[in-house]
Amino acid sequence: MNDNPKRLILVTGATGYIGGRLVPLLLAAGHHVRCLVRDSNRLFGRSWHNSVEIVEGDVFLPDSLAAAMLGVDAAYYLVHSLAGGADFHQQDITAATNFGAAARTAGVKRIIYLGGLAEASPGLSEHLRSRQQSGDSLRLGGVAVTEFRAGVIVGSGSISFEMIRYLTERVPVMICPRWVYTRTQPIGIREVLAYLSQAIEVPDSAELIIEIGGSQVITYGEMMKIYADVRGLRRWLVPVPFLTPRLSSLWVNLVTPIPAVIARPLIEGLRNENIVRDTAARRLFPGINPVSYRTSVERALAVLDASNIETTWSDALSTSQGDATPVVLTNQEGMIREHRQMQVAASAAEVYAVFSGLGGRHGWFFMDWAWRIRGWMDRVIGGVGMRRGRRDPDKLRVGDALDFWRVERIEPDRLLRLRAEMKVPGKAWLQFQVVPREDGMALLSQTAFFAPKGLMGWSYWYLLYPIHALIFSGMIREISRRAESNHSTVTDTHENPHA
Repeated sequence: MNDNPKRLILVTGATGYIGGRLVPLLLAAGHHVRCLVRDSNRLFGRSWHNSVEIVEGDVFLPDSLAAAMLGVDAAYYLVHSLAGGADFHQQDITAATNFGAAARTAGVKRIIYLGGLAEASPGLSEHLRSRQQSGDSLRLGGVAVTEFRAGVIVGSGSISFEMIRYLTERVPVMICPRWVYTRTQPIGIREVLAYLSQAIEVPDSAELIIEIGGSQVITYGEMMKIYADVRGLRRWLVPVPFLTPRLSSLWVNLVTPIPAVIARPLIEGLRNENIVRDTAARRLFPGINPVSYRTSVERALAVLDASNIETTWSDALSTSQGDATPVVLTNQEGMIREHRQMQVAASAAEVYAVFSGLGGRHGWFFMDWAWRIRGWMDRVIGGVGMRRGRRDPDKLRVGDALDFWRVERIEPDRLLRLRAEMKVPGKAWLQFQVVPREDGMALLSQTAFFAPKGLMGWSYWYLLYPIHALIFSGMIREISRRAESNHSTVTDTHENPHA
């Protein structure tokens, strides 16, 4: 490594869970960052998009890697082929071999890789064996490799943690196979990112395999119970020794968003203990102090907030569908998001003026009687109901009560976010956003966020989804209609001042 702290760093997997969080840390440390992606469009919407260099390439196409490697001091390899099907093992090895060879040709001084924690043994799962052999394949290129090995990474968005989250949230009585009693050493995402980002500054970490984990060793069953305790849920585990990885993966596929093709290799890996047996991490990184699993869970659950989810989910909808109202229902990181958008023949300010007038004596524009019934029901069960109205019939400010909502965020002529204060089994937000278009129209987006708590929360959402879909679809249409009507009135007045 050179002595210049502003090195050129290559990050693969920047569209993924770890890479997307690592990039801003490297930028904050003063490094120049280049991202290798197959499709540069997938980075649009990231807050750091304009602060990095983006090169398109593919680790399965060796000739595409030369441009990405040019002038690079260190490269982060955060790629895996878990969703690639039955031959993901061979895909992992091929990709790592290509990357290591290209790094050597380009003169890259260090590769930093995140692999899987487990003791090598004949019974090692194919998934974990693939992760460890990928490290071996990177080293074949002759470049110094720092390989971190971690077990379950606890953070909102980590696939292993999400599996535990959804199983615990949705299933009060869990039929548990033997892997639930396997010991593991889960580590928080903050600590993982700290190890990865600091490795560049620790020369002694080169050419080492470094095992990293949290402060405690627990079983997967204990992880579920602790998660449930943090969420205020009661859960029971019933051991069933004959439940195979295949059957377990089908069950996970049924009750979580994780498909069976990904769940099965993960579950097969859960039979192997993931415990740190080497002290290199503590010696090389004394400033990193891993925390308990409970603390990591509490941190992960703290992102169940609309403002955080908004920056995590960057699945922008296409605006090429004319006046159609695309609807996207996603379920990610413990948050359900129902998103609608519509092009409006009015200015952004005119659209904002309409949706910022919701509530109080103006009502909710569509099926207002249903909103009043919901408010009455909330009062019956001890909630705030809709009798609070709004402070001012025309103006809003952050913190205002708005019927059974609270104004959480305002950006004039652009955004309004409301947080629900009615009694619901979870947390809910309703957000309106408008952006101007080059053709003089505006793009209106309406998003309902819901973070359900336990099985009751999920049942509440899906039982009421048909009526919610009807109300929210009608609401966005009515906002659009009123904005366009107001725009036409203003235009006619300007054109015919004596009319």
